[in-house]
Amino acid sequence: MAVLPSIGYAKRSISHLQSPMKRKYFPLLLPVLVLSLLLVLGNVSRAHGQAIGSSDPQQSGSTGLQGTIPSPPPTTAATISTPVGGRTFTTSPITINGLCTTDLLVKIFSNNIFVGSAQCTNGSYELQIDLFSGENKIIAIVYDALDQAGPDSNSVTVTFQDATFAAFGQRVSLTSTVAKLGAAVGSKLTWPIVLSGGTGPYAISVDWGDGSSPALQSQPFAGTFNITHVYKSAGVYRVVAKATDSTGASAFLQLVGVGNGEVGQTSTGSATSDDAGGGTIQYIYVWWPILLMIPIILAMFWVGKRYELVAIHKQIEKQSEMYEKEIQK
Repeated sequence: MAVLPSIGYAKRSISHLQSPMKRKYFPLLLPVLVLSLLLVLGNVSRAHGQAIGSSDPQQSGSTGLQGTIPSPPPTTAATISTPVGGRTFTTSPITINGLCTTDLLVKIFSNNIFVGSAQCTNGSYELQIDLFSGENKIIAIVYDALDQAGPDSNSVTVTFQDATFAAFGQRVSLTSTVAKLGAAVGSKLTWPIVLSGGTGPYAISVDWGDGSSPALQSQPFAGTFNITHVYKSAGVYRVVAKATDSTGASAFLQLVGVGNGEVGQTSTGSATSDDAGGGTIQYIYVWWPILLMIPIILAMFWVGKRYELVAIHKQIEKQSEMYEKEIQK
């Protein structure tokens, strides 16, 4: 009669033994997940390592994140100090300067047409602008990095007496839909320029402000064309474009070019480097999170083992009590 209870007891014992066998792996799951996460972070840190000594900040295989943080537009207007209103000029371009908020872009408009831009440095700006024949109403407007405009500056009205206007017809002019444009160091920057007036063909000269020789090109007709350049060093540059038509009439446009990258990069001149700048590439590996977590992971494994032993011990005690009850029956 005691055999049947023993069989029932054996079945229940197997069922109870399976439970702690399943539960014992649960405490080990957390350290495994943590270790996997840290390994991923280590690889990401390696991928984001900066290339030191390279002229190109965008190394192959690197990954970056970009985003914009909303902010209010500028609230302080630029000023025009010179020229003063009421002056008459017989030559162009002229110099314009004033006060502004540092690091903002200053765009100059004459008769509501964009005629030039400059970066505000140390609280002031200065650039040259072309004038239209006759009256020129000039204002300056500051723009932030999100291209949000600030208030208009004081308005200055000057007159340009163009002696060549009657002889050569409509005056040559240059403008652009883009006042400031940048590209990664080592990458081609392409800038749209609008040419109008005068008589073709036109000779175009562009000084990119980085010490390189002015770029020369020919434009057969008026209209929109592109100028291109590759900056070899990071920085903000004064770009000056000039156009001269077949009669000798000329136009002038000053803009702001940007070479995107880490300012102050230097080349080590290593002959073993594979990059175009000849520098030695050094990556930064961030492994300290893994080293920091090793003691924690070991402690988690120890706790998991202890949990398993305690669970089995309690199960054995429970089974012993059940066995004694079965015998007593």
